[in-house]
Amino acid sequence: MSIVKSLSVGDGDMFYIKHNTDSFTIIDCNINDDNKKRIVDELIRESSGKGITRFISTHPDGDHFGGIVYLNSRMPIINFYCVKNEATKDDETDDYTKYCELRDSEKAFHIEKGSSRKWLNAEDDTRKSAGVNILWPVTNNEFYKQALVDAKEGCSPNNISAIIKYSVKDSVTVLWLGDLETDFMENIKDDVTLPKVHILFAPHHGRKTGKIPSNLLEEMKPDLIIIGEADSVYLDYYQGYNTITQNSAGDVTLDIDGKKVHIYVSSDTYSVDFLDEENKSAYDNYIGTLNL
Repeated sequence: MSIVKSLSVGDGDMFYIKHNTDSFTIIDCNINDDNKKRIVDELIRESSGKGITRFISTHPDGDHFGGIVYLNSRMPIINFYCVKNEATKDDETDDYTKYCELRDSEKAFHIEKGSSRKWLNAEDDTRKSAGVNILWPVTNNEFYKQALVDAKEGCSPNNISAIIKYSVKDSVTVLWLGDLETDFMENIKDDVTLPKVHILFAPHHGRKTGKIPSNLLEEMKPDLIIIGEADSVYLDYYQGYNTITQNSAGDVTLDIDGKKVHIYVSSDTYSVDFLDEENKSAYDNYIGTLNL
């Protein structure tokens, strides 16, 4: 069994994976004075007993590394994964300075398509793989190279986002696309190969600007799309697909048990009609089970 949780952090992203191996993974960070203690307390509690804890940064935008100074002060980051970049910002906050320090340090492992590392996606006699694979970037892609130049010149870093896959053997496949934008995904579609996906976190928090092109959706055939938090006027609701919208649901916890995903949310009034009822109670506010 493993747990994937998407934390409700407002206009931003933050996730963790409590693996069914000796690993714990945090993907992105967006915490503030109101929620940082509660969230980091949870991360410390849930990662207790795991031999490896890693932080993966999809891309260097403030709503994906906000609060990293506080996180690092309580859970020192010793395994930092990010795309190799020289992104700059006019507003160099303490959190951005910390991101750059980690990015450029010996703690950093720069990710690209096919990256392999113990115990991210390789195993040995010490511990098993965490099941995390990097599907993008292809670093010699011309559109990606231009996105790196744009980020270095202080423009949006959205399109240097990594595509990250988490999969459990004979079970679930989960996919993150950071804040990739629609036009960019159209441009790279011939250079990116996406698998069948069971659970997909919509890029750019589900905004219309990050709507996944139809050919890529058809390639992935997601069973569930989780739409992040943003003003509703900016969201694309992916009609025709099963969705959970975090604006209403709050935290989303995926309790993965073989080919079953038991789903919990933090809102006690949220419900959907496409999940099976299996009367689970590991956490509060069970809304149903996705049978794969």
